[in-house]
Amino acid sequence: MKRTRIQSPDSPPAAPAPSGLRRRFYGWELAIMLGLSLGRAAIYAVLQLAERLTIAPLADQTATVQSSRSRAELFDFSYQVLDSVFALVPVVLVFYLFFLHGVNPFRRFGLDLRAPGRDVLLGVGLFVLIGLGTVVIYAVGRATGITAELIPADVGEHWWTTPVLVLTALRHSLLEEIIMLAYLFDRARRIWPQAGIWAIILGSALLRGAYHLYQGFGPGIGNLLMGVIFGWIYHRYGRVMPLVIAHLLLDVVAFLAFPLVLQLIPG
Repeated sequence: MKRTRIQSPDSPPAAPAPSGLRRRFYGWELAIMLGLSLGRAAIYAVLQLAERLTIAPLADQTATVQSSRSRAELFDFSYQVLDSVFALVPVVLVFYLFFLHGVNPFRRFGLDLRAPGRDVLLGVGLFVLIGLGTVVIYAVGRATGITAELIPADVGEHWWTTPVLVLTALRHSLLEEIIMLAYLFDRARRIWPQAGIWAIILGSALLRGAYHLYQGFGPGIGNLLMGVIFGWIYHRYGRVMPLVIAHLLLDVVAFLAFPLVLQLIPG
């Protein structure tokens, strides 16, 4: 008797099996998209880690996520805002490509307001879980010397500093979750229809860990684990909104309250 796979109504719709030519088209599209965004970041992060290892022990180094771009306040503000705007261009390109194929990406990715209560609850729950795990991994990494001292934000104190850092956090959350989950999962299913979901989850998680390696091995491992959890949640519920919420909260706390977070670390 033939068994039929029952799909959750909230999970991303299964991609139809494309022709060989179309699979190659999607493969090139995926390579270009990653080359424009997080794939490029991963290559640079690996090189930065290799360079760090030749300079001094990681424990004696610092890694800054967001730095001032100019000593002049007006130009620093302009650079910070433009960094976020241009970093989101690949996300806009993803939405354009889906609209071009007659698909509403907001509904396909679950980046809408169909389930606000569940999205917020799940997002906050993931924020607490991942946040506590991040503190533990960072503490272990610093204690064992495999993680550089993290400085989330080194931006001058101005009236615009807090909103710009919140904008930066939003940029990171949208870019990473839409590219690494919503877009990559869809294209991976089309390029390799025979691939199991765990192969896709682990591939996405490995790439997520790789582009954080400039901070040391600890953040790389921590973000790999985060990628596995986020990937499974996205596969289970088919909505990227709670993951964007969780990531946004994580980065906002890191940028604006990192000294308070450090107080949770013994010693």
